[in-house]
Amino acid sequence: MTLVHAQSRPASAQPTHGTVVDTMDAAGPQVWEDMTVEVALSVMAAARTGHLVVCDEDGLCTGLVTRTRLTTVRDGSGYTDLIRLRDIADVIGPFASPSTTRAEAERAMRRRRLGALPVVDEHGNALGVLALSR
Repeated sequence: MTLVHAQSRPASAQPTHGTVVDTMDAAGPQVWEDMTVEVALSVMAAARTGHLVVCDEDGLCTGLVTRTRLTTVRDGSGYTDLIRLRDIADVIGPFASPSTTRAEAERAMRRRRLGALPVVDEHGNALGVLALSR
């Protein structure tokens, strides 16, 4: 697995060491915790993205949800149209701070089998998303 870059850069411009800020994508669409799974999938399709940053009523990042997770929930036997993003247990955390090194983030993502990781500031505002390619 390697880190996915937000923009193409010449190899000489890529630092070999750095923080997640050097590699993260823009935060992208941010949605509220009370959004339903179906609506979240529609937002994802419209935005042509594989993940959404999930925020609480104060606009602070509470986690990230992927298309794979939403599809799994929707296709599950216990699915109802009343399930909200806050009801999905693995939406909450973990997060990376802007000072987290890329190597630390990549190790944590591999260990937890995460495809994407929100990057938040000290107040909980989403700054971006770090994603791994397979």
